[in-house]
Amino acid sequence: MIKRSSAKIKHAMGFKISHSNKQKKVKPFYGPENDDGDGDGTNGSLTLISPPDDACYASWLIQHPSALNAFDSITKEAKWKKVVVFLDYDGTLSPIVDDPDKAFMSAEMRMAVREVAKYFPTSIVSGRSREKVKEFVQLSNVYYAGSHGLDILAPPRADKKVNEGAFQPAKLYLPAIQEISIELEDTIRDIQGARLEDNKFCISVHYRQVQPKDREILKERVKSLVENRPEFRLTEGKMVLEVRPSIEWNKGDALNYLLETLGFNNAKDVLPLYIGDDRTDEDAFKVIAGRREGFPIIVSSIPRDTIAWYSLRDPSDVLAFLLRLAKWKKSETSIFK
Repeated sequence: MIKRSSAKIKHAMGFKISHSNKQKKVKPFYGPENDDGDGDGTNGSLTLISPPDDACYASWLIQHPSALNAFDSITKEAKWKKVVVFLDYDGTLSPIVDDPDKAFMSAEMRMAVREVAKYFPTSIVSGRSREKVKEFVQLSNVYYAGSHGLDILAPPRADKKVNEGAFQPAKLYLPAIQEISIELEDTIRDIQGARLEDNKFCISVHYRQVQPKDREILKERVKSLVENRPEFRLTEGKMVLEVRPSIEWNKGDALNYLLETLGFNNAKDVLPLYIGDDRTDEDAFKVIAGRREGFPIIVSSIPRDTIAWYSLRDPSDVLAFLLRLAKWKKSETSIFK
């Protein structure tokens, strides 16, 4: 059952949301450049460390060791704890592709996530709309947090015939989001390759297929439009601009909300495990770093500034890690039967 007990969640529906990522300061191996300190992941996080060669990546791995190589130490720490799993979608469970509508996850990855969710509470936390990411994942035993955590739905409960509904702290913004979506479409209409994706509480402007010479033009147009709409803010991901409501709510807040929903928010024996590849995932990494317990894991094949403690190279590494995690828990469970 999704709870709405905390003061922050109560204020969310009135747009007055105080930021929840107030952790103890933990010095990351690499801090975000030009970070304005507000934790929204909008400035300079995940910048490349130059040059991106094998030697540099090997050096970076010393600071952010492979979660596969560190698997035994991770499971040793997790043995007597409650692990809660959080997974990004694009670039984590599926490869990054030119056409966002074709970012399909493999059958093997779906099976791995299903197995993990049998043993650990599991959430998919994505910038996509909740409906879209659920359509991609096609699993009923996980939580779905779409629009960077602005639209959260729990799995259906066996004792409930009807799901209790989604938690949507930016619901009152929907009419304004629909308006700016139309304005954005008009703004980028003449830029070849530009694509608008309606993620319900977040409008994504994809420019991966835009000619390099036109990308700055697109960015300036979108930036100019959003600057005149104080109810929105602009963030940037991998070849995508995202227009989001101006409330202090991000993937880190979604992680905290889901932990609270599961009854784990204040538990001392809980270890959040978060795997993600995007700068927006840094907000969740910050939450885990602040707890000083858990496993923030970045997916990257190149050196990047990140607060994550561990890394995986690509979705194939993520698949291998999830399969090992499920297998480990299954063996642990069978021992005590």
